Amino acid sequence: MKDFIRKLRTRTNLLLGGAIVLAVIIMAVFAPWLAPFHPIDHADLLHSEEPPSRQFLFGTDNQGRDILSRIIYGSRISLSVGLISQFLNSLIGIFLGMTAGFFGKRWDDLVMALTNVMLSIPSLIFALAIMAVLGPGLINVFLALGFTNWSYSCRVTRSQVLSARSADYVKAAKALGYGEARVMFSQILPNVLGPILVIATLGVASAILTEASLSFLGLGTQPPTPSWGGMLSTAREQLFSAPWISIFPGLAIFVTVLGLNLLGDGLRDILDPHTTRQKR
Repeated sequence: MKDFIRKLRTRTNLLLGGAIVLAVIIMAVFAPWLAPFHPIDHADLLHSEEPPSRQFLFGTDNQGRDILSRIIYGSRISLSVGLISQFLNSLIGIFLGMTAGFFGKRWDDLVMALTNVMLSIPSLIFALAIMAVLGPGLINVFLALGFTNWSYSCRVTRSQVLSARSADYVKAAKALGYGEARVMFSQILPNVLGPILVIATLGVASAILTEASLSFLGLGTQPPTPSWGGMLSTAREQLFSAPWISIFPGLAIFVTVLGLNLLGDGLRDILDPHTTRQKR
């Protein structure tokens, strides 16, 4: 335990990324208590496009709504999209990767061919195509992002299973009469979760960026629901007259994605023995 704590103290990226992500989570969970105003109902045209002040720390938008409050509530949209979509991606990727690596043969060839097709298409383009069919809306964003970015988890899981299926503990489990499903999910899966966790952390950051892009294009969360990408979209016309309307949502996206990437990088350093050995 002491060695683990010592490793944590030496990983600045992990500590900084974890602090940022924790702050965003707290902001999302306690949004009703942290936001000084209601993000939708509190609209006063007499205070529209006001610059940052004591009353409005981040200023107001063209409807007179407090930007700080909308950013705080927008964290709920970004985190929920990132976590739910990446959870779906991880489920699909882990299942396909584990079965492909464990059973091999034609099923492995089919899964790898499908994975290569998915990797050849940018996730944003794929999501745009799905949203064009389903239409705009938050639920459709979950579906579009939850089924477009599983290929990385699949490839990493498959490679880990290929190296683990010939391990002694797997042979011992088979000798004890464990079925194939039990061997995969009770023996192999717990031993390959490290790299998958890193991919999932980085995938949440990617999903947040993609959701912001979809909302910016008008295909994601619809107004007046506060969304960081949607706030950037509505701020385009005031980019020079009221730049704070776009600066603060952009900073929120930047800081959140940076925190998730730092967290994923730190987790990789701790969970990857080769990286740890090199840094020593």
